[in-house]
Amino acid sequence: MKLKNLKTTLILGVAVIGLCLIQSCDSNNDKTARVQLRLVDEPGDYLEVNVEIIDIQYNISDGEEGWESFTPEGGYPINVDLTELVGGNNLLLSDQIVPAGMLKQIRLVLSENNTLVMEGENAEPSEPIHLDTPSALQSGLKLNLNEELQAGFSYTFILDWIVSESIVKAGTTGMYNLKPVIRVNAEVNSGSINGMVVETIEESPVAKENVTVEVYTLDDVMVTDTMTDEFGNFLIQGLGAGSYKLKISIEGYEPYESDEIVVAVGEISDVGTIELLPME
Repeated sequence: MKLKNLKTTLILGVAVIGLCLIQSCDSNNDKTARVQLRLVDEPGDYLEVNVEIIDIQYNISDGEEGWESFTPEGGYPINVDLTELVGGNNLLLSDQIVPAGMLKQIRLVLSENNTLVMEGENAEPSEPIHLDTPSALQSGLKLNLNEELQAGFSYTFILDWIVSESIVKAGTTGMYNLKPVIRVNAEVNSGSINGMVVETIEESPVAKENVTVEVYTLDDVMVTDTMTDEFGNFLIQGLGAGSYKLKISIEGYEPYESDEIVVAVGEISDVGTIELLPME
């Protein structure tokens, strides 16, 4: 009888510890924000302005490791003709989860492979003209943001590269210098959903890792998805204000669909624990 009671106590203890770990990780997720960087161009009188970005760095004031690099989906370098980023076109430089805190600056690091194409004689394009890039730009052009990143928020920073002011002719030499003039505007469009996914094994909750959690509108239009971490936790950021529902579909388990979840700007909607039930 004592052994049975001891076994029950141990099972309950493991369950409590597991839930504590899950809640702890949930708390850590609440300390992050989503940052998007989008590049646009205020046009100038050039046919092409080709720049090569080899690194984009940020520094959060609360961080202890100094400058960190954003990791664009296509990797570095990022080659772009700025003249194409007009008329509503933009280039997504990065979309990344970062620690919350004061984001004072980002640093845009350029290579020397930057060129200019102008209209030549008979309206024909000129040969690409090398843009002399100061060494300071190769170590990083610092852009002031001074934005407090709140946990759970999504931020879009629009880097408006003013080409007409960024190309400077070097006297009568026929050479041109690249001296970027970039305005930064911030847009905040936040709203988040978090929770955790578990299954019950021997009457104890066990976290489910690598579970795909999908977000849908109430009209069954898929919005985005994410995966749970090793503790079963998930956090979906950057949702517009509105109503959503979650779906989970895993082989061997009953399909899961949540009730309506209302997301508000600047708030995290906590759906709590989602328990997956095995197929019978």
